[in-house]
Amino acid sequence: MALARSFPFVAGGSRLLAQPQHVSRLASPLVMRSFHTPKKDITFAMNEVFDFQKHYGTLKHQNGAMADPEFVDMVLDSVGSFAEEVLQPLSATADQEGCKHLGPHEVKTPTGFKDAYTQFVEGGWQGLSYTEEFGGQNLPQSMSLVMMEIMAAANFTWTMFPGLSKGAINTILSHGSEDLKKQYLPALIYGNYTGTMCLTEPQCGSDLAQVTTKAVPQDNGSYKISGTKIFISCGEHDMSDNIVHCVLARLPGAPEGTRGISLFLVPKFLRDKKGNLSKKVNGVNIGRIEDKMGCHGSPTCEINFEEAEGYLIGTENKGLNHMFTFINTSRLGTAIQGQVACELAFQNSLWYAKERLAMRSLTGIKNKEGPADPIIEHPDIRRMLLTMKCFSEGARSMIYECALLQDKITEAERAGDDKLRRQIDDRMGFLTPILKGFLTEIGIDAANMGIQVYGGHGYIKSNKQEQVLRDSRIAAVWEGTTGIQALDLLGRKIMLQGFRPLNTHLSGVYSYCTSLAREGGGKNLRKHALNLLLKAAEWHAMSVIIAAKAQFVSRDAIGVASVDYLMYSGYIHMGYHWLKQEAAAEAALANSSKAQSKEFYEAKIQSAQFYFDHILPKTTSLRKSMLTPIDSVMAMKPGMLSINLIFILTCLFLRTFLI
Repeated sequence: MALARSFPFVAGGSRLLAQPQHVSRLASPLVMRSFHTPKKDITFAMNEVFDFQKHYGTLKHQNGAMADPEFVDMVLDSVGSFAEEVLQPLSATADQEGCKHLGPHEVKTPTGFKDAYTQFVEGGWQGLSYTEEFGGQNLPQSMSLVMMEIMAAANFTWTMFPGLSKGAINTILSHGSEDLKKQYLPALIYGNYTGTMCLTEPQCGSDLAQVTTKAVPQDNGSYKISGTKIFISCGEHDMSDNIVHCVLARLPGAPEGTRGISLFLVPKFLRDKKGNLSKKVNGVNIGRIEDKMGCHGSPTCEINFEEAEGYLIGTENKGLNHMFTFINTSRLGTAIQGQVACELAFQNSLWYAKERLAMRSLTGIKNKEGPADPIIEHPDIRRMLLTMKCFSEGARSMIYECALLQDKITEAERAGDDKLRRQIDDRMGFLTPILKGFLTEIGIDAANMGIQVYGGHGYIKSNKQEQVLRDSRIAAVWEGTTGIQALDLLGRKIMLQGFRPLNTHLSGVYSYCTSLAREGGGKNLRKHALNLLLKAAEWHAMSVIIAAKAQFVSRDAIGVASVDYLMYSGYIHMGYHWLKQEAAAEAALANSSKAQSKEFYEAKIQSAQFYFDHILPKTTSLRKSMLTPIDSVMAMKPGMLSINLIFILTCLFLRTFLI
């Protein structure tokens, strides 16, 4: 694919040819008022923490060799320009304008969304990491994840449209017939089709055993799909030629529960034998779009399928298994939403903390010419800024680890090494609930802190900070609530697998920490390595104790401990990634040819110090609460949780009578 075709924001003739200057996080606050791509932090993680270039050299079935430093740098600058100059200005206006439901087959997206999507499609961005067989560029999957991070930070609700399409593409690639792949993948990968995931129904959310949507076989091999799905993100819009819905439904006579669910591809418009789209809608009707707390730029739809023609994806009654390809793609995307909430909250707060004057520093006047000192001089503001910074950069490192695992899974699949693919996929499966659950929760925490930095001004829409909280709040809910992720981690991934994924993970942590403790650089690095080594051992011990309680006391022990256990695991896992960043920064300072400034690496080391001193200790209280007596949570009868209705009515009657 020609470079000008692939990257028009770099090629000549584009109004975005002039690349923005990627300034330091300590640059003029005036520059920081809008989202700015944190390129230095991204390249530090890619090149110095994980060595993406060495990794790319091992990818024989993806165009790893093409992803050399110059090419990757060009992609980052091009995506950064698109994100900052096209997507970011649309975020606030989309929040105000929202989407408009104009009829059963028409939803208007916010002004500018369609034009931005057209530029995205023409740039070939959707197909960046997909096989050339279906029109992609076959670059490593990790490059797409980095791209999605930058775009999501600029405008998360817009990024949902191509993000959901990735889930549909991955699902069809993994489970679809050759005919479905041939018919739908080229258009999805090019971007003139988009995709959705249709699971939830009015009577069931995460409990998909209750799905009632029906699929009736037809003589021509298709199926008639009938039923109502709700909470379907990007279920109808005006940005693409067609929308491909991945729908869970039941065949006649299918077993009850999740074992009787099948997966179907249901397009908004059918195609004829020549590939032309019908002008008649395929029984896919939009009942309403939801009025939501946030994410106003993406329509959340109720879809009524009325004998819509659909096509089986994969095997009958294995639909939920197949849909987990889509779900896991979305969970990693949702983890990115948590990370970018931290990044946005930090960026929005930093300039304000430098400019806003209030009171004097406890250690003396810092701004002699002004009536007060900048609030960044106050310890509590500094604590919140450093927490947001540590959350964002630690989360990025956690996500990039999974990005490399995704590359390795793709490589093993294309090499035909199913054993290796399953092995890597198991590791990804262990990390996914930690990333999805933990990162979305700390994203909400960071968004709250961002408002707190602003004080009353954070509650005002024009300052953009409250939008971060409203948009990120859903992240801990969709694709499985934090409670669902916690049960998945502790119950399915650890207990039901005999601790195997946890043992594999912690053996790597033990090895790394032991190596640094023996041969590490500075005194603090060795101290942090020993600290994390003890935390990892404690993580092991807590898991065994909870398992024993579940076996000998009550299975409710798992449910009582699970969310605290998830957060506990997340803080320790992020500590591991901050240890890696601290080690990389120390190594860079010892190297005469540094990629970044001395101050940049010193800031990383100081951030690691803050993480180990102020954030990792949160595990102490979580350790205690996850081992709380089961009865303190479960003993109270449900009726005792609310005031008795008869008592209220009696009081009202007596009050009326006495008056």
